[in-house]
Amino acid sequence: MVSYHLISCDGGRENNEDYVGMYQNGQAYCFALADGLGGHGKGEEASRLAVESAIQAFAMDGPGEETLAASFDGAQKAILEGQREDYHARDMKTTLVLLHVGEEKIWWGHIGDSRLYYFRNRKLMARTLDHSVPQMLVAAGQLKEKQIRNHPDRNRLLRVLGVDWDSPKYQLEAPKDRSGQQAFLLCSDGFWELIDEKKMQSCLKKAGSPREWAEMMAEIVEKNGQGKNMDNYSAITVWAE
Repeated sequence: MVSYHLISCDGGRENNEDYVGMYQNGQAYCFALADGLGGHGKGEEASRLAVESAIQAFAMDGPGEETLAASFDGAQKAILEGQREDYHARDMKTTLVLLHVGEEKIWWGHIGDSRLYYFRNRKLMARTLDHSVPQMLVAAGQLKEKQIRNHPDRNRLLRVLGVDWDSPKYQLEAPKDRSGQQAFLLCSDGFWELIDEKKMQSCLKKAGSPREWAEMMAEIVEKNGQGKNMDNYSAITVWAE
């Protein structure tokens, strides 16, 4: 059984450049979340193109690693075409994180600093690593993991969709078998910067549904964002049991 909930909020800003989506085909599910970048409101266009392209690829080919790769490649192509067609969109870029839940396997991948957190039996098992300057400093041993959230360069991304590449820059994780109680959180940086992993796990243990889990975490995000220049924030919570 798969259950889920999606939220996307402007965080008090004029535009919401995040975009979330899902698609179900029988017992297979696709979840997609993107955080757009770019002036003239074109970040909204980039994130929408990325999510819609990913869902279209899934609708055609179903879940799996090949479809994930095709989703990122297709999103990249759509955004680059959009840049060429519209002068005002020449700087539009976006992150993208994808989750495919099949009947027996689960796959995910990402580019940028929108994250996926993986929980099993209500315990955090893994998360995607940001394609950002602070994450690179953590890998080099120059920064602690917990310092990413408040680092002055946390928004400096090293990989995004919308920049020409010679080889793919997205990252696909090894598939997981469906077993036990598995939970997933896909979220933009406007979400994870304002709630730490301990709180995510604590809310998961208390929640009775993906919706309740998402709403409990969003309440913490809103509280911690008061008095700050909050960003758009989005999240998708998924339970596979």
